Amino acid sequence: MELVEKSRIMDGVRVNRALARLASEIVEDNQGVEDLYLIGIRRRGVPLAERIADKIADLEGVRPPVGILDITLYRDDLSTVGPNPVVNRTELPLTVEEKNIVLIDDVLYTGRTIRAALDQLIDFGRPRRVRLAVLIDRGKEHRELPIQADFVGKFVPTKKSEIIKVMLKEFDEEEGVAIVERPEARG
Repeated sequence: MELVEKSRIMDGVRVNRALARLASEIVEDNQGVEDLYLIGIRRRGVPLAERIADKIADLEGVRPPVGILDITLYRDDLSTVGPNPVVNRTELPLTVEEKNIVLIDDVLYTGRTIRAALDQLIDFGRPRRVRLAVLIDRGKEHRELPIQADFVGKFVPTKKSEIIKVMLKEFDEEEGVAIVERPEARG
């Protein structure tokens, strides 16, 4: 089904600026890069984590390590995903023990993805602390769990019928963020 774009809320330049700001805020909150470990949530959280790590390296001269979480088996809606969900590898090159973890994802909506990521992360050990960075926060009115981001690229209040589409060069032909809808939702 084709989605209809309602508005373009970020272009590639704005995405880049938001990531630079997130990198700066993360370093400030962590008081440097010591024991900092960025972990991207598969799919679009991974390239965002890599880009933020690169921006931190530009700021601090040291690139924090980046890990990857695949939360597929930790989802509470796994039965609705399909009969044979695709499970990719979780790749954590370092232990999470006593690290300052920043989970990174593209969009914060209901909070269920983050809950699944936290469940999986704790299975790997006990971090010193965990923070959450997202490119887009759709607003607390959609939250189903008491989860909020510590670092936000852009707050975008949305209707339930709207979908945030994050486009990154690693996966898409273009770079940016748009609000889209299914045609029947437009009435």
